[in-house]
Amino acid sequence: MSSRRSTGNVSELVEKARTGDARSVARLISLVEDASPLLREVMAGLAPYAGKAHVVGLTGSPGVGKSTSTAALVKALRDQDMRVGVLAVDPSSPFSGGALLGDRVRMQDHALDKDVYIRSMASRGHLGGLSWATPQALRVLDAAGCDVILIETVGVGQSEVEIAAMADTTMVLLAPGMGDGIQAAKAGILEIGDLYVINKADRDGADQVRRELRGMLALADRPEGAWRPEIVKTVASKAEGVDDVVAAIERHREHLESSGELDRRRLRRARDEIEAIAVTALREQWRGVHENAALDELAAEVVAGDSDPYAAADLLLESLEA
Repeated sequence: MSSRRSTGNVSELVEKARTGDARSVARLISLVEDASPLLREVMAGLAPYAGKAHVVGLTGSPGVGKSTSTAALVKALRDQDMRVGVLAVDPSSPFSGGALLGDRVRMQDHALDKDVYIRSMASRGHLGGLSWATPQALRVLDAAGCDVILIETVGVGQSEVEIAAMADTTMVLLAPGMGDGIQAAKAGILEIGDLYVINKADRDGADQVRRELRGMLALADRPEGAWRPEIVKTVASKAEGVDDVVAAIERHREHLESSGELDRRRLRRARDEIEAIAVTALREQWRGVHENAALDELAAEVVAGDSDPYAAADLLLESLEA
C-alpha cells in the first residue's frame, strides 16, 4: 500500500508536522501504519524533536466511558492552552484491518481545533490493547508539538496492561455497576494505574467502588517515596470532576520528574521499542528460513522425537547467524 501512496518529501513533511500541519501529521502516521520503506527516514527526522510530550494512557473495561472521558479531558486541557494529541486504538475489522469504532466521530467538538489532533488506529489483532504502530505514532505527535498525548485503548481487560509500559501516566477508569473491585483486581488492571477514575459517579454504588479501591490499594507494597495512586470521581458526560483529573495528572507528572521515575519509564519504553523492532526484523529472517524449508525440517525432527524444541531453536538461531 505504501508504494502507491503519494508521500512527498519526508523532511518537508517533518517540518510541516512540527508547525502543527494536520495533513502532514496524518501522512506521517499513515507511513507508520503502512510500515512504509520510508519509515526509517521518518523516525530519523523526528528523533531530535521528540521527548517533550506527557503521554497519558486511558484504559478500563468496555462501557466505563473512556471515549467520553477522553473528549472531556481534551476540552479541559485545551482550556489550559495545551496542544493535545489523541490516539484512539480501536478493535480491527477482520476483513479490512481498519478501525471499527471510529472514536473521532465521538469527538466532533474538537474537529475544527487546529491544536487538537485525533487519530483512530486499528489494533489489527494486536492483543495488548494497542496497535503495534503506537510507539512510532506517539513520536509523530510528540514531534508535532503536542503538550499532552492521550492514548485510549481498546477496552479488553487483562491484556490492556501493555498501556502501562507505553504511557508516562496510566489512568484506569471504572464505573459503578461494571463489576466489583475484586473482579477488577482479578482482571489485572488495578495493578497498573497511577490514577483511578470512577466515572459515572452520579450512579448508585460509586462510593462503594471508591472504598473497595482504597482498600485494595492500601494492601499494595510500595517502597518509601513511591507515588500513591489517587482516586478521582467524575461524571464525564457533564464535565464534572474532569479538572480534578487534570490536576491529578499534573501532580503525578511533577512526582515523576522530581523522583527521576519519568526518565526511567521513558528508558524502559525506548528499550521495549528497540526490542520490538529487532524482533520484527528477526521474524522476517525466520520467514526466509521457512521458505527454504529449514524450519519445516527442524519441526519434523521434533515431531519424530529425533530432536527437542530447544535444540531445534539453537540450530535455527545458528542458521540465522551464518
